[in-house]
Amino acid sequence: MFNKIILVFIATISFQFCFAQPTHTFTDVEKDYKILQQYILDGQYAYAYTLAGKLKNLSPDLYTAPKGYIKDDVAYYYILSELKLQQPRAKEDAVLYLAKTTNGPRVSSLSYQLGHAYFLENNFEEAIKYFDAAGFENLSNEELADAKFEKAYALFNLKRFSEAKPLFNEIHQLEANKYYIPANYYYGFISYYDKDYTEALNAFKIVELYPEYQGVVPYYITEIYYFQGKKDLALSYGESILKRTQQLYYVNQLKLLLGQIYFENKEYSKALPLLEAYVQQNEKVNKEILYELSYSYYVTGKFPQAIAGFKQLSSEKDSMGQNSMYLLGDLYLQTNDKANARSAFQYGAFNSSNQKQQKVSLFNYAKLSYELGYEDVALKEMKNYLNTYPKSEYDTEAKEIMVSLLARTNNFRDALSLYNSFESPTANMQRVLPQIQYGRAIEYLNDQKPADADLLLAKVLADKNAGNLAPFANFWRGEIAYRAGRYNEAIGFLTKYIQQNAPAAGEANSSSAKYSLAYSYLQQENYAQAGQYFEQVASDKSSISAAIATDAYVRAADSYFMRRDFTKANAMYTQVVATGGPQADYAYYQKALIAGVKNSNDKINMLSNLPKQYPGSSLLQDANMEVAIAYIADEKFRNAIPFLNAVIASNAEGLKPRAYLKKGLAYYNDNNNSEALLAYKNLISKYPQSSEADEAVDIIKDIYIEDGNPAAYVALMKENGRIVSVSQADSLTYSAALQRINNNDCPAAISSLQNYLSTYPAGAYRTEANYNLAVCYQKGKDNSNALKYYAAVTNAGLSKYFERSVLEQARIYYFEEKDYVKAKQSFELLLKNAVSQENQLEALRGLVRSNYYLKNYAGAQDAAADLVSRKGINTDDKSVGYLVLGKSQQVAGNCKDAITSFGSAAAINKTAWGAEARYEIANCQFNQQNYKGAEKAALAVIKETGSYDEWVTKSYILLGDIFMQQKDYFNAKATYESVAKNASMDNLRKEAADKLAAAVEAEKRESKIK
Repeated sequence: MFNKIILVFIATISFQFCFAQPTHTFTDVEKDYKILQQYILDGQYAYAYTLAGKLKNLSPDLYTAPKGYIKDDVAYYYILSELKLQQPRAKEDAVLYLAKTTNGPRVSSLSYQLGHAYFLENNFEEAIKYFDAAGFENLSNEELADAKFEKAYALFNLKRFSEAKPLFNEIHQLEANKYYIPANYYYGFISYYDKDYTEALNAFKIVELYPEYQGVVPYYITEIYYFQGKKDLALSYGESILKRTQQLYYVNQLKLLLGQIYFENKEYSKALPLLEAYVQQNEKVNKEILYELSYSYYVTGKFPQAIAGFKQLSSEKDSMGQNSMYLLGDLYLQTNDKANARSAFQYGAFNSSNQKQQKVSLFNYAKLSYELGYEDVALKEMKNYLNTYPKSEYDTEAKEIMVSLLARTNNFRDALSLYNSFESPTANMQRVLPQIQYGRAIEYLNDQKPADADLLLAKVLADKNAGNLAPFANFWRGEIAYRAGRYNEAIGFLTKYIQQNAPAAGEANSSSAKYSLAYSYLQQENYAQAGQYFEQVASDKSSISAAIATDAYVRAADSYFMRRDFTKANAMYTQVVATGGPQADYAYYQKALIAGVKNSNDKINMLSNLPKQYPGSSLLQDANMEVAIAYIADEKFRNAIPFLNAVIASNAEGLKPRAYLKKGLAYYNDNNNSEALLAYKNLISKYPQSSEADEAVDIIKDIYIEDGNPAAYVALMKENGRIVSVSQADSLTYSAALQRINNNDCPAAISSLQNYLSTYPAGAYRTEANYNLAVCYQKGKDNSNALKYYAAVTNAGLSKYFERSVLEQARIYYFEEKDYVKAKQSFELLLKNAVSQENQLEALRGLVRSNYYLKNYAGAQDAAADLVSRKGINTDDKSVGYLVLGKSQQVAGNCKDAITSFGSAAAINKTAWGAEARYEIANCQFNQQNYKGAEKAALAVIKETGSYDEWVTKSYILLGDIFMQQKDYFNAKATYESVAKNASMDNLRKEAADKLAAAVEAEKRESKIK
């Protein structure tokens, strides 16, 4: 109760007090208002803000008329104080106030203050907006100056220079204005920007000594002097600025400017330290600056630094880039670095910005390519030079280089083509023509184009300038004739070679000539002459391989054997057996045959012992056959059977028809007709077209007649597709066709043979007719029909025409049709069934090569290993064999052994196989990160086997890859660009172009150039 009464009392007293003194209360509001006004006038905005906030929150009843204006003033002063004190809500409150008020002066004043607030926050767009809203009419002089400067500054920062400049212009003329100095700075800058250098210089000179501008303005003043053409003044002023102790904001730019002025004045020694300092201080610079620095290094003799700078300009395709490469080439020549000079001049040769420099660069590029052994490029570019700049100042030297190139190059294909392109070859060129023709002929020979080779060799022999090449042309013409089976021609050419007594040159040597001569005589069954030459070869150990010497010795023994001088032959075979080696088994076999001349038991014993002495011999089944024949000759028929069965169970397909025949004969003579018939039936069913099957037919007939069962004989013949007898009409019809074959009248023969086959589809001579048809079609280059009739022969089974048909079929698929899948199948069939060593060897050759073109390296490995181990193979066989072996090892990831195999191929072959082998050596070395070895091997391809575009081009690309791994972008780009512009193969050209682009990008990341 007590409390409530007290509260009521207090409230009553308060109420009475309020109404008892109304005049005093109003007097206080007016007093505070006046105080507030004074605060505003005195700029005491913190006090004003507090007092205005108090008055703003009083009861609205206190602001009734006639004092209503006080409330609006208080609200204005409150927002003004907020803005001055940068209160968080100030701008928001000001915007709301401006939206409501209609008081023009206050709109102008508050807009100015709001613009200033935004200006302080660097919100220049809003600042300009409210400065524009404020106008300049209702502002004080001070506010007017501030508004103009701040608006100008805001426009300046927004790069609205044309709007800012007039405002700065007004202020920069008012020395008393507080913004006089900054206004001059900004006015000077905009004038500088507008290229109004006189105005800019006047303004900058006013502010240059003020501390806040001393680090900036001197650079602009120096530059203005330069722009006005006052280079000396620019230099003296700029140098004086650099000597000042105060920090310069644009010190690097000033050094650059002074350096460039000195450069323009050709005072390179003074330009150099200034340009050098600028480049060192900046991670990236413009290409022009790098050029000026590099040129200054060049002129002042600092070659390493000049080289480093110019190299970075190699991607530039303008005149500056071309001049850089021209100077760089000169620098490299002065430092005797021809390899890099070549790359530099290549860049210049591919740039047409400056025609004179391009001409000189092209000549130097071609000349250096020649001097460094890049004959393929030298030939192309020197020819390009002569065609593009006929009768130039370098014309004579260019032609002399061309002559030297033609004389020493291994790029015989392009050399011959280039020679033929000259309308009037010089005397020097004519003198080297035989050398080019001879080299190209050897390439044709190694590329298995003997006819083309022979044609060029004939031209060499007919040329009066042939000189010491004539003997070697005779040698190779003899080799070509021998390989083609033209033994009389081979004897003639090889005899001439021997008579000319020429020094040895690789494969062309006296022993090799005698070796081929001996084989030519052997093929003609002139055993005396053959033996004479074989013995000469065997006795010459100085210039031939051990394998050839051994083979020659064995063939000499064979010559005595064929002349039935068994004593001499046996003694020689004995020596071969005693020394061992690859032909010991054959010599032992021959000794057994000689022993059998006098005593068949000795023959049998020796041949029976052959498997023990030579378990891996290829003559094991021949030995079994000879043992069986010896037993049959001694009428020990049953003893022959196991040896014949061994042959039949073996893989010696070529011997099986004869084994079945002898087996039947043994049983027949042993009065075992049933077993004899079984053997003969197997023979004619499995090998119906063999000559042995024809022989067996007569014996079968005798057996059935002896058994009194001729009907069974007739039935058996019909069952196996044989006629019991050849009709007279069949024989006469075929004889007529055969007569045309013998007269070499193939068109008539084809018609007759087709008539025979249509009349007698199962005729006695159908296999022979199919074979002769195939031969005639092949002669007429009708490969489709030739293949058709050869297939008819091979599909009929083994016959005396089978082996030759498979061989020709394989040759057509390989050489003519380029169908390596079918060629491979045919060579496999030939290898399986060939009886002669010669055809087995050709089957291996074809099988290895077909697998190579099919990229079936793993599948070719066994055949390749077999080929390189064969006796009497030529270097081409060895090279492709080793190449394929290397490929298979490479595919298996065994680069170490692959390099050895590739090295064996490269060592004996300078043509396509050798070029690829050398490239693969480089490729293996690269994959093993042996870049030095890879570069050496790649250069060997380019310099030693220039006629083989694919491998030369691949080697160039590999060189580029090596340079890339070493981050030598200068040479990597040059190498890739050369390939991208000149490669003849689209895929390699694109590969090089892609790698060039990647090299350019990689260089950009590390280059000084922006």
